[in-house]
Amino acid sequence: MLIPATSTEYLHVPVTAPPGVDLAAAPVRIAVVAHGDNPDGSDWQTAEWVDGAARVLVGPDGGALALTRGTHRVWIAVDPPGPESIVRLSGTLNIT
Repeated sequence: MLIPATSTEYLHVPVTAPPGVDLAAAPVRIAVVAHGDNPDGSDWQTAEWVDGAARVLVGPDGGALALTRGTHRVWIAVDPPGPESIVRLSGTLNIT
């Protein structure tokens, strides 16, 4: 994905739940970190579910994150019902 550094918009991360699992009530967080890094506690932002995707507002005008130019990794953490707490690398985000 490519977003200009001057843009404020939602970053959407599609999520496919296992059959029979409803994630609508499951807490979800998104982290965007410099390429090559893993997220730490302060990198995580609370996200929301919209149409089967998690989203968080990014950008300089009121976004949860104001990102600098460069390549970043996007991570998602979902806490579904049951014993699992899932963290996955979701992709790459380029900020121009």
